Amino acid sequence: MSNETLQFIRRMIADQKAGWSLGTFGAIAEFTRDEGEAVAFGQDGLSAATSRGAIRIAHDADIRIFAYEAPAKDPASWHQAVALCLPKANSLMSHRRVVTELGPDEEAVREMDRGAILFDIGLGTPTVDVCVRSMDPAVIARLREAVGTSIFDPDNTLMRDMPALSPHRVFATRLGRAEIMQPVPAAHEKSPEGPHTHVLPQLLSQGRTHSANEPIPFGWVPCAYIYPQHPLKDPLGRDIPFDPAALEAFRDVLSDYGDPELAALKTEIEELVWSGASPEALPKLTKRSHRATLRVTLRQLKCQAEGDTGALDLWREYF
Repeated sequence: MSNETLQFIRRMIADQKAGWSLGTFGAIAEFTRDEGEAVAFGQDGLSAATSRGAIRIAHDADIRIFAYEAPAKDPASWHQAVALCLPKANSLMSHRRVVTELGPDEEAVREMDRGAILFDIGLGTPTVDVCVRSMDPAVIARLREAVGTSIFDPDNTLMRDMPALSPHRVFATRLGRAEIMQPVPAAHEKSPEGPHTHVLPQLLSQGRTHSANEPIPFGWVPCAYIYPQHPLKDPLGRDIPFDPAALEAFRDVLSDYGDPELAALKTEIEELVWSGASPEALPKLTKRSHRATLRVTLRQLKCQAEGDTGALDLWREYF
């Protein structure tokens, strides 16, 4: 890991407005913290812990960062993220397929949690070990009953019991871990605000490491994600007034860690729009990532537009 990358990760760990996630396609742990919420940072600046969750990123020499944008379902918005990746061969974890007791969680971010007993729930995900832990004797006993069984067995009720048990959830990859201390919601309840997890069997069954909409280069696997401050959303995804400084800040991130080809395309689109050129002046875009960049760029230009927007409106209508 370069010193520049290390310092970037430390800045994001320290930034209350930046969110994090860790996991794989269909099984993910999300970490955010509220403004003013008590937080303890690791001495190396690579971890943060609150009473509701924790994140720690490993110092790995093979780490490579990819920043990208993608259109959101909301036609006025977009997603932005920074994927922390490893070569596929370096990203593999334990790949356990049955519930397995692992002993005390000595790697816990908070010292107070290191006596808790850790169990891999056996999702079989190649690049993340999805675990739970507890110090409660009754919860530990119930988890031990399930050791050696598959949670995908129709007769196994462990996952249905999780809301009542509410152990901590621990998602571990080669690039670190996320820990969620909030209660597990029941099937009819929404995930709590702040740190939480999602395990979605229908997505896991696809065997993907990430969404096809993410422009991750071939041979690389995203093991963690950073979500820097969004120009239109707060860390919990709620709408905020457009923040041009946040847009420029992420543009700097794209300049450092994004795809240069997509950055050049964004600039070309902006120059064509504001020059009054016809939408037909843009060469046909055959790549998914190019079309996504076009849609995101037009949405961002709409947020920034002042005065006469006739040329921009023509482009938005055309595409």
